[in-house]
Amino acid sequence: MTTQAQLLPGTLDLLILRAVSLGPLHGYGVLLRIEQISGGALLIEQGALYPGLFRLLRQGLLKADWGTSENNRRAKFYELTAVGLKRLQEETDSWNRLATAIASALAPQPEEI
Repeated sequence: MTTQAQLLPGTLDLLILRAVSLGPLHGYGVLLRIEQISGGALLIEQGALYPGLFRLLRQGLLKADWGTSENNRRAKFYELTAVGLKRLQEETDSWNRLATAIASALAPQPEEI
């Protein structure tokens, strides 16, 4: 049995925004940051990550500039925009409301105990 969780549709963008909110990252750094902040429970495939990054760039939620990575290679670094920060806050609030509602629905009811 794997200890890694499956992503729900629509959560990748939220995870990318959260990862980048902690500081500018290149694409591979975003993958590592998501793995780190999830305690290893979430591993994102590069084939899913890069379309997500491009989608968030098009929406104006991220901005990107070329720089040099820690292994001295040219890489595109992604940063959160002000609009992206606002979206991250909205989506985080929405996700937390949903998670609370689902946890409540799954909790044992008094008549079940």
